[in-house]
Amino acid sequence: MTVKESPEAAAKVLEHVMTGDDLPDDFSLLGREWTLHRGVFPGTLTAATEVMASIVPYPKGGSFLEVGCGTGVISVTAALHGSDVTALDINEKAVANTLANAERHGVEDRVRVLHSDLYAALEPTDRFDAIFWNVPWTYVEDGFPLSSDLHSAVFDPGYQGQSRFISGARDHLADGGRLLIGTADLGDRERIDAFAAEAGMTVEMLRRVRRIEVVRVMEYHLLELRAK
Repeated sequence: MTVKESPEAAAKVLEHVMTGDDLPDDFSLLGREWTLHRGVFPGTLTAATEVMASIVPYPKGGSFLEVGCGTGVISVTAALHGSDVTALDINEKAVANTLANAERHGVEDRVRVLHSDLYAALEPTDRFDAIFWNVPWTYVEDGFPLSSDLHSAVFDPGYQGQSRFISGARDHLADGGRLLIGTADLGDRERIDAFAAEAGMTVEMLRRVRRIEVVRVMEYHLLELRAK
């Protein structure tokens, strides 16, 4: 069942992330310390980053593409698991933050980070064994104003970004490559299923993880999209 979250509630959280003077410059997650740049969505506001970083099936010895890399926790973790990583983000501050964390954990030679709206910065020949995006959950209608790049971490108007993520993935998946989406019970699963069907794919639930959070119990979902 899809759980609804008001855009107003999400916007209040986002405003604090953008302007709060009490945010630290570092945070702890997965037994490691991470650098946090202002203007980048922290990986600790919810358990989503920790959960996804722990359950994504990284292709050891293969290539991994993360869309929306944020602070870089998942991309760096993929590199630490033996993947060659390309990390993309529409927010230039997130690009710098991911680079800083790749350097901090000694995997800068295995993590390429690009400023990109979805796949735009990739070469047509770039192919990956796994493509992953921990997508924005909160549904808002088309035309909802995104006043900063950081808003894209929370809002995807009309889920059009997710539609383009799904439809464009075939151009960058290696033979046998896996297309993965991280979402939650706050997300609109019916829309994801519809976009997948339009692209000739089906959606399989790989993992469900429940976490007790400040307001409610959240259920995080790892989905895999497969060709029919």
